[in-house]
Amino acid sequence: RVSKDNPAVADPASEEEIIRIPQPFWNHNGGTIAFGPDGYLYIALGDGGSGNDPMGNGQNLTTLLGSILRIDVDHKDAGLNYAIPKDNPFIGREVPAGPRGKMLPARAEIYAYGVRNIWRMSFDSASGLLWAADVGQNLWEEINIIQKGGNYGWNVREGKHWFRPDGNDAPRPELIDPVFEYAHDIGKSITGGTVYRGTAVPELVGRYLYADYVTGRLWALDYDVTAAKVKANYSLTGENLPVMSFGSDEKGEVYFTTPFGSLYRFKSDK
Repeated sequence: RVSKDNPAVADPASEEEIIRIPQPFWNHNGGTIAFGPDGYLYIALGDGGSGNDPMGNGQNLTTLLGSILRIDVDHKDAGLNYAIPKDNPFIGREVPAGPRGKMLPARAEIYAYGVRNIWRMSFDSASGLLWAADVGQNLWEEINIIQKGGNYGWNVREGKHWFRPDGNDAPRPELIDPVFEYAHDIGKSITGGTVYRGTAVPELVGRYLYADYVTGRLWALDYDVTAAKVKANYSLTGENLPVMSFGSDEKGEVYFTTPFGSLYRFKSDK
């Protein structure tokens, strides 16, 4: 627990394990947690790692891997250190996941699924929309706006493009396209950011800030939510800044970090 009077003070004895999720491989273990405007905790989990999602976790609703979870950490259900919100989309649903298509219960914690390795997600403080950046495998990096119950395609697709290692390219109209993607000739490991709602840089207001860890580039995505289309994608720097994470303060100003121990913030050059 953190002191309500001083956020720099915490009580280490108050630590409590909320949930433990076994991981089959060393990578794609989890990319972010965030509290939503509804007060629930959202947890982004990768597909469990290795390559190609060999266990098919991204499309398997009976496992927590490859999903975004939504849980209530202020209450506890029987046998759990958290409660499951009553309006989670997969409560009571069964899916064919067992031997010979046996129906098994979907995990009620799941809010959305079909993700590979979300590396940072955040809520827009103005609209409440949940933005998530999903690191690609071979060819594409993607940005998604997460919808309740949404299937974001992995490992059927990478970005908007068919990926299936088994070659099955049957139509899947339920899969949700990313709002933006870029190929690996531009960058190879997306770092998700946040929608800028500060005042220090007026020209960035309402734009989604993100970066690529490998190329060290930063961008501001101008996306029209109503029209569901990208208006522009502005490059902010040509410097090699391998951004690991973004954050924002109570005034909406945005900061980011690199592996070199520096903390940066956005400011106007006007």
